Amino acid sequence: MRILHIDSNHPSLIPMLIKNGHVNHSDFISSKHDIGLVIKNYDGLILRSRFKIDKEFIDKAINLKFIARVGSGIENIDSKYAKTKNIEVISSPEGNSNAVGEHAMGLLLSLLNNINTSSVQVKKGVWVREQNRGHELEGKTVAILGLGNTGKSFAKKIAAFNCNIIFHDINDDIKSDIAKKSSLDDIYENADVLSLHLPHTNLTFNLFNKTFIEKFNKPFWLLNTSRGSIVNTADLIEALKTNKVLGAGLDVLDIESSSFTEIINDKNEDFHKLSSFKNVIITPHIAGSTFESNIKLSKIVVNKINNYFK
Repeated sequence: MRILHIDSNHPSLIPMLIKNGHVNHSDFISSKHDIGLVIKNYDGLILRSRFKIDKEFIDKAINLKFIARVGSGIENIDSKYAKTKNIEVISSPEGNSNAVGEHAMGLLLSLLNNINTSSVQVKKGVWVREQNRGHELEGKTVAILGLGNTGKSFAKKIAAFNCNIIFHDINDDIKSDIAKKSSLDDIYENADVLSLHLPHTNLTFNLFNKTFIEKFNKPFWLLNTSRGSIVNTADLIEALKTNKVLGAGLDVLDIESSSFTEIINDKNEDFHKLSSFKNVIITPHIAGSTFESNIKLSKIVVNKINNYFK
């Protein structure tokens, strides 16, 4: 098959595809309009998050057999419309689930033990112990919203800390030997930690807002390693001010660009307010992007392409 790559990925990806007999072209520069003019010449499209693959673009892809995203979420692809055109939509959430689970665990331990805050202080010559007294994870209730690949990975990581792990997922078929299936009401009542592992959908957009936060019975720590659009930044800031949210570990923000490569300038005021909190850790959407996961993601995409089109 003739495959067009519009985002750079791990250097092993294209050689693996060549080994399986596919012809590969790359274009990381041309505009969406210009790529739309040539997409009819290709059987496959591989991308990350460079631009949205919408109905108009798909209509131009008259010979396309698959669209593959090297990553987990596929909100930048109109997958429903693609399927009406018999185009297979491929993603690789298994490839970076371990990385995200480890990153979320790291954020949580840093928050509970003031690791980030105290490290910054010591580097400035400030030696403060009592104010940096931490909390143990053991015995606390960790609630996971969304027990997909990354949610399961996070649950597996923290199980060794002897904490109570509960989860809620709209998919009733999801089961776990590690986490206890719970209602949202149970989570509101018991959660000491809330970790978000949700895709961007109409149901999850702006889910973590003032109304949602007020339902929690006690103050809690927040982790978000999924999508920034799930958390309303302004409402999170207010919850941090009142200590309803004790701290937040965020790898994603609702002020990111759609390509996840930068912060949108016209919303920087919220970002500066959020970054002023000592009990907030922000990383630049890197949870799922380790050296190891980049290789895993590429291998999974190649395997899925080969399995779909034997």
